[in-house]
Amino acid sequence: MKIKVAIVEDDPGLREQLMEVLRAAPDLECVGAYGSGEQALKKLPVRETNVVLMDIRLPRMSGIQCAAELKKTNPALEIIMVTVYEDSERIFKALKAGASGYLVKSSPPEQLLAAVRDASAGGAPMSSHIARRVVKHFHLLTPGSQDKEKLSPREQEVLSHLASGFIYKEISDKLGISVETVRTYVKNICLKLHVRNRSEAISHHRVDAV
Repeated sequence: MKIKVAIVEDDPGLREQLMEVLRAAPDLECVGAYGSGEQALKKLPVRETNVVLMDIRLPRMSGIQCAAELKKTNPALEIIMVTVYEDSERIFKALKAGASGYLVKSSPPEQLLAAVRDASAGGAPMSSHIARRVVKHFHLLTPGSQDKEKLSPREQEVLSHLASGFIYKEISDKLGISVETVRTYVKNICLKLHVRNRSEAISHHRVDAV
């Protein structure tokens, strides 16, 4: 069965390029391409879509807002943010909104296709550029951070290899673990980013309530 993919991208040229990349893959099917978050919200939920390639900077509604709304309608939907932005704040907001992965637009077609397949299989695809941002984020965490917010030594190792540009298969070979285990580690890293954001949100809420 083919993986059904939708695109939300306001640049017509890039939207067409993404469609062509998907059409060239025999195991993927492009079920729709939308130029705005509003259009996607109207049409995407009624389709049997597995993965969405979502731009962050869209007219009016942002890709992060759109991702959050789509996840409310279809929690099983896997969303990969595809953007030129690499700053930590946008990365964490996108993950908190329910994104499964985060790729920069300069990613080659084969990496994009691999990310779609990975997300569909339950993984959390991440560009090496983004992984380096995540590494930096965790290095900046204070020593007093809760243990659940810290990465385990193995998670740090996986993230370090990912930040160096290695793909999941190469990381699995280096560490002597399966590709599925690598996917699990990356998923756990993303979940810990969610925890970090929730903790900060709760903290801010308590301060505002005083």
